[in-house]
Amino acid sequence: MMTGKMSDSKYFNTQKKGEIFELQSELNSDKKDKKKEAVKKVIASMTVGKDVSSLFTDVTKCMQTDNLELKKLVYLYLINYAKTQPDLAILAVNTFVKDCEDPNPLIRALAVRTMGCIRVDKITEYLCEPLRKCLKDDDPYVRKTAAVCVAKLHDISPSRVEDQGFLEMLGELLCDTNPMVVANAVAAITEILETNPNAAKQVNIDTPTVNKLLTALNECTEWGQIFILDSLNNYGPRDEKECISICERITPRLAHANAAVVLSAVKVLMKMMDLIKNTEFVQMLQKKLAPPLVTLLSSEPEIQYVALRNINLVVQKRPDILKHEIKAFFVKYNDPIYVKLEKLDIMIRLAAQSNIAQVLAELKEYATEVDVDFVRKAVRAIGRCAIKVEPSAEKCVTTLLDLIQTKVNYVVQEAIVVIKDIFRKYPNKYETVISTLCEYLESLDEPEARAAMIWIVGEYAERIDNADEILQSFLDGFHDENTQVQLQLLTAIVKLFLKKPQETQELVQKVLSLATQDSDNPDLRDRGYIYWRLLSTDPAAAKEVVLAEKPLISEETDLIEPTLLDELICHISSLASVYHKPPSAFVEGRVPVRKIQMSRAEPSADPHIDEEERGYQETVEPTQEEVGGSDLLIGDLLSLDYPAPTPSQASIAGGAPAQQQPVADLLGDIFSGMSVGGTTAPASSTAAPMDLFSLDIPKNYSAPPHIILSAAKAKGLEVAATFARRNKGIFLDMTIYNKSMMNMGGFAIQFNKNSFGLTPAAPLSVAGPIIAGGSATTALAIATSGAVMKMEPLLKVQMAMKNDIDVFYFECVIPSYVLFVEDGNIGKNMFPQTWREIPDEKESQFTLSPLNKSAEQVEQVLNANNLFVVATRKGGNGETLIFISLKFTNGIWVLGELRLADGTSPNLSLKTHTVAAIPEVHSAIQLILDA
Repeated sequence: MMTGKMSDSKYFNTQKKGEIFELQSELNSDKKDKKKEAVKKVIASMTVGKDVSSLFTDVTKCMQTDNLELKKLVYLYLINYAKTQPDLAILAVNTFVKDCEDPNPLIRALAVRTMGCIRVDKITEYLCEPLRKCLKDDDPYVRKTAAVCVAKLHDISPSRVEDQGFLEMLGELLCDTNPMVVANAVAAITEILETNPNAAKQVNIDTPTVNKLLTALNECTEWGQIFILDSLNNYGPRDEKECISICERITPRLAHANAAVVLSAVKVLMKMMDLIKNTEFVQMLQKKLAPPLVTLLSSEPEIQYVALRNINLVVQKRPDILKHEIKAFFVKYNDPIYVKLEKLDIMIRLAAQSNIAQVLAELKEYATEVDVDFVRKAVRAIGRCAIKVEPSAEKCVTTLLDLIQTKVNYVVQEAIVVIKDIFRKYPNKYETVISTLCEYLESLDEPEARAAMIWIVGEYAERIDNADEILQSFLDGFHDENTQVQLQLLTAIVKLFLKKPQETQELVQKVLSLATQDSDNPDLRDRGYIYWRLLSTDPAAAKEVVLAEKPLISEETDLIEPTLLDELICHISSLASVYHKPPSAFVEGRVPVRKIQMSRAEPSADPHIDEEERGYQETVEPTQEEVGGSDLLIGDLLSLDYPAPTPSQASIAGGAPAQQQPVADLLGDIFSGMSVGGTTAPASSTAAPMDLFSLDIPKNYSAPPHIILSAAKAKGLEVAATFARRNKGIFLDMTIYNKSMMNMGGFAIQFNKNSFGLTPAAPLSVAGPIIAGGSATTALAIATSGAVMKMEPLLKVQMAMKNDIDVFYFECVIPSYVLFVEDGNIGKNMFPQTWREIPDEKESQFTLSPLNKSAEQVEQVLNANNLFVVATRKGGNGETLIFISLKFTNGIWVLGELRLADGTSPNLSLKTHTVAAIPEVHSAIQLILDA
């Protein structure tokens, strides 16, 4: 009679009453088969949620067996219930320790794996010794299991892993002869470094180790390859030659069947290309990257979507990689909508003069699809092509007009929205289509399309005979309109009034009344009051502001910010590359990404202590959270001795994005702080008399004057200026030219809110009036007690200058070196302590351009510009280390280390709690040393 193996489903059948008692008796049976059946029933009960913890002791007794299957089942039970029965779990320790020395490698590995999975402190105390033995076991299966166990132990007790030297042992496993052991060691180290970046100091990854990893890459499983590639992504090669060698050995992974391996290889190659200066090799790599990326698009839709999100980042970073592969991103009829939209976005990014005809033909075809959302995106894409590829703008406009002729409502409305943007990009070029657009006024029912049409009518009112009638028709239902439409209608009617004042007085009074008296919307009411005040006090000024020449819109408005893009490139093939957000934005406790630079020595914290050279160096890029964090620049600004922040300033301190105040908003209050007139204060009067014996002593650096306000934009008024620091203060040295046909006088100046609270310390003094064709020089003292608001870029200052002709608005960027104060020497004793207190992730390294100064001359120049040399010392290979400290006007400290060596470019390390200040300090030091 033949017997078949029964299905395991019998273990999940409902047990009779007293099942615990029956299981207990079976667990204590002398028959091995009966005992194994009983353990299976226990595991089945545990799986469906029944509490079988009362059998803990009886199940634990079954550990003493040679049967591997039974031992696995018992270990599974122990992992589940050890946390609730920690005292009883100790009873199993002896068996674990004994099994770790079993002749069978499978049992040794099973024992150490189970001990690592039991998250009980009392068990982990006994894990260290067996784990140490397993890490040096002769069998590779045991070693690879033990490597993963180190990561599990670190998650429970990081200090125990460091004290027991397990990190160093993991580092040794990186050079193991078995590729799976290497892969698991890399995986364990990666997981440990994610939660404890300081552990990197105990794991030395050098060139021989990297060679071992690259050798193992060819032999381990696909998931092992991913772990190794991710680790190589965080490695800093010593030089370009090593970069090229790594790229050559990684390139074959691009042909792997697993999409994750391909994307991981792409990630490493994208990082390495930034470090390679050999353009021919980079171009060769770019050609090799294109086919595997295109191949990913033949997978399932879900994988296609992930691949497209990653390709989007690649295209933004290096568009040349896929510039000849645009056909691969043409949409297929059966693509899901999420794939279609991603392909559409990449098509636009790859659009160029060479392929625009193909792209437009595709987009026009898409605009006839049945999916409304996709059609809208396709129409908008045509507008983006017009803005991006200027020679083809006319073709794009013609295509849009063809689509408007279809009279499909949502197509017409989207076309009007994008044509408005085209008008902004190419003023006075395609306005002949306005008459066609006006034919469809009645069909507009979407707020964005209505607002766009109103903008067009207001902007080109002088070309539309019945502009007032059109705007009147919109005004009749003013209170029923969307806020966006109301705001646009208000501005458009004011524009119309300024162009045709005699015909539209009643219309403008009506809209101002509706906006200010009958509206509850604060934005609309405020704009209405501003226009009312402008029109009632100075119509000429109102015309200059409202009808001012508008800046051209940029080609790509949705590009990811470069710093964030670099970080996301480091996270290709992860969720961050799909979300297009850094991991810290959606994963708690995630450390910032490391941006690798070429190998160099780690800056030493103590000027008097020599440190060993490290094999590679990492710098940490600030995440979005850091830039907006309360402990950073704007938070520091608001926490100083300035007046209490306004609500808008407080939002900056809390990390919320602040709305930059438009230049036009200065109109309301700019005159209130001005003082007009005064005596002349020549720029030279503040300078100290020249000392003939100090000609070789470096002075404060000051950039040459440049034009900050041109005569073409200021009715003949031109200002050339430079910022300077002298006598412990900041000065704006200006030469004011009168290039008009009349005399100029009554000068005054005012600053808008800015990042450092800069404001005039005294009224602007100009010997007036300045005759036509004449000029005058003056020096404006600047204080740091003004209102604070974060600006982009950080050092931008918006200004307004008034004379007896008009008020003119302009902006400039103040150099950071004028903000370095005279008490910025932190002292030799405080420097090492402060350096160590600043986290390593808030340090950045830079390579400066070659210098033609000696170390002594560099010290003199730095000290003269309030970059105080705290100490110097001689390093290895004849290099000189200069330790620097400086302090901004708002109290932010920055520490630095400058390494000078003959024949090489200087290296600069900067460290501060306020990472947003680092780029400004770097550029200032480069300017000062180059002068």
